[in-house]
Amino acid sequence: MAEKVIAQINPKMPRTHGDGLISVSKIDFAVKVEDDLPEVAPGNLSEEEIAIGRNCAALVEDGATLQMGIGAIPNAVLKSLTGHNDLGVHTEMFSDGLIGLIEAGVVNNSKKRLHPGKVVSSFVMGTRRLYDFIDDNPEIVLLDVAYVNDPAVIRRNPRVTAINSAIEVDLTGQVCADSIGARIYSGVGGQMDFIRGASLSEGGKPIIALESVTRRGESKITPFLKQGAGVVTTRAHVHYVVTEYGAANLYGKTLRQRAKELIKIAHPDHREELEKQAFERFHKLD
Repeated sequence: MAEKVIAQINPKMPRTHGDGLISVSKIDFAVKVEDDLPEVAPGNLSEEEIAIGRNCAALVEDGATLQMGIGAIPNAVLKSLTGHNDLGVHTEMFSDGLIGLIEAGVVNNSKKRLHPGKVVSSFVMGTRRLYDFIDDNPEIVLLDVAYVNDPAVIRRNPRVTAINSAIEVDLTGQVCADSIGARIYSGVGGQMDFIRGASLSEGGKPIIALESVTRRGESKITPFLKQGAGVVTTRAHVHYVVTEYGAANLYGKTLRQRAKELIKIAHPDHREELEKQAFERFHKLD
């Protein structure tokens, strides 16, 4: 829609396949630079994050199509998938953790119905190693986010397994992922798109993964969301919630049953209080 198009040409920027390819005839002015790209290096994983990764990986079936973001928990999941086979990727973004699985043949995208043989994403953030890996790599296509995040598109692949994080989850399964109380912490992102798309996919599994407590030791599984907190994913859409203590399958369960399952994966120091709060709210736990 712009009347003038100015392109920044940087030899350090990887050349990607997909919707990012444009004709030079559409560029009015070009500016040459040679700037280093922003890099995000994967950090060291905690014992809790490693345990969450294993618990999530246990839910991933061979032939599944993966969606996950950036950060410690997605990296922990990827490290735990080395024994899987024929995985595919259709995700909003990915980082360095995916490289090893592609090189080992664990991710080969052979079972995908949509874009078979291709890793599909919208953007990439990681280290120089990742940027060099995707440079002119025909196995990786970066497509318009409006297409990649469309639930009607996501659902077309089999066994879509979407792994997303949260700030807190209440005992009925409501997920807050963008705010701490009324204070906005991050954007909503593609969580709703992929949770919905995975739930509609044949054999799909939408997963919310989070540590059981904050750095201050407060439980992330709570009787009620904090006042002012936003519900990003509704309890009607949640299937699995995973912490370092296990996985709770909430799909099709009553509110009482959900509370019971979530208390099982809460931190042991908070379970007694959560049980008291659940009993006051529901009068009993099924």
